[in-house]
Amino acid sequence: MATTKWIIDPTHSEVSFKVKHLVISTVTGYFRKFEGSLESASENFDGATVKFTADIDSIDTNQTDRDNHLKSADFFDAANHPKLSFEGKLSEEDGDYKLIGNLTMRETTKEVTLSVDLGGVTDDPYGQTKAGFEIEGKVNRKEFGLSWSAVTEAGSVVVSDQVKLHLSVQLIKQTEPVSAD
Repeated sequence: MATTKWIIDPTHSEVSFKVKHLVISTVTGYFRKFEGSLESASENFDGATVKFTADIDSIDTNQTDRDNHLKSADFFDAANHPKLSFEGKLSEEDGDYKLIGNLTMRETTKEVTLSVDLGGVTDDPYGQTKAGFEIEGKVNRKEFGLSWSAVTEAGSVVVSDQVKLHLSVQLIKQTEPVSAD
């Protein structure tokens, strides 16, 4: 059975995360370098396989010292674990999509479930077929070995354990079908 391959268009995609700081505000960060693909045998993407990686050194929270701390051994340990990865399957039921798969950070792999909103499929002015997805979920950073923690004198947690993920992804349909073995 032939499948269709789609790849992430990085110029029209965004990978972000949000984490509470001092319990009172939220810090937003981005992975600026990433790649991924989706392979599907169905027009509605049900059962599609998804692969994704992000470069840890591309973390950007708009604050260099914080970015360097996130890249350090206290968090992602980019020197020893330069990428995070995800492999999973997209499933559709009555128009609702879920992405279930294995997220790996710092050589720790956990199954996660992400909610997915299919924005649609259309052709761009250059004849390329594009598909848009909004993907959201939550993970506990400590489950992946990102365990640095501190408490203020008043007892507030500096960085929350819970991290919200948000990916706004546009995919480009590849013209050559892929043969499934």
